[in-house]
Amino acid sequence: MDLMDIGFPNLGIYLKNVPKSFSIFGFEIALYGAIIGIGVVAGILMAAKVAEKSGQDPDLYWEFSIYAVIFSIIGARIYYVIFAWDQYKNNILAVFNIRQGGLAIYGGVIAAFTTLFVFARIKKQNALLMADTGVTGLILGQVIGRWGNFTNREVFGEYTDNLFAMRLPEAMVRSSDISESIAAHMTEGINYIQVHPTFLYESLWNLGILIFMLLYWRYKKFEGEIALLYLGGYGLGRFWIEGIRTDQLYIPGTQVPVSQVLAIVLFVGAVICDIVVRRKKKEKKD
Repeated sequence: MDLMDIGFPNLGIYLKNVPKSFSIFGFEIALYGAIIGIGVVAGILMAAKVAEKSGQDPDLYWEFSIYAVIFSIIGARIYYVIFAWDQYKNNILAVFNIRQGGLAIYGGVIAAFTTLFVFARIKKQNALLMADTGVTGLILGQVIGRWGNFTNREVFGEYTDNLFAMRLPEAMVRSSDISESIAAHMTEGINYIQVHPTFLYESLWNLGILIFMLLYWRYKKFEGEIALLYLGGYGLGRFWIEGIRTDQLYIPGTQVPVSQVLAIVLFVGAVICDIVVRRKKKEKKD
């Protein structure tokens, strides 16, 4: 493979010269950041549209998005740096360089929800209704944003030869992301790795969740149920996807993937909360 190529051999797709960045008036812009930016704008538009359809003020979500974007990026970076500290402890300034990736979505999610509840309290809004509305934009942003990982040649899984198997030139990926299993399938003369495109799995999974959330909105039983659907649905998908990724972040002193643990905790917690609230509402009716 040529250095900038990406292939999906079992689908018969071979992409030539896939860039990592582009230049405008002499300024180099990373595609990773551009795609994340597109995802953010699309997510805000989605939340504003859902707000309008549900009788809320869309401008409220545009105002909230200013704080949400800032604190979510900070939260995503802090989460990543904490659990990948060995990469930064000898070069503190690298903490501030996100052009090459290094944003952990769960850190962003935690920061976004925290920001939302503070914002709702200050504005005297229904935080649970805002959460229901906001997660539709959040997950659309994730659907789009994962493609930034594609152009960055990151967030992939172990070796596979399944239908969606992806080939990346070895020289274009971080050596730390090449596992023993992947390396074992790199026979002499092969300059590429063949892996699970986990960024694609997650993007498609999230798209499915978004469609379901939008269809289910009119049937929700209580405010906050769509947010629980997001937390549980995304957690369930992330649990199995995280299990095959090679760039996992571990709980310090263990070989336990922190995001996999958090994913299953959120899934179980969301299911339990939904059941409890439904029962309480039913008891009140009885």
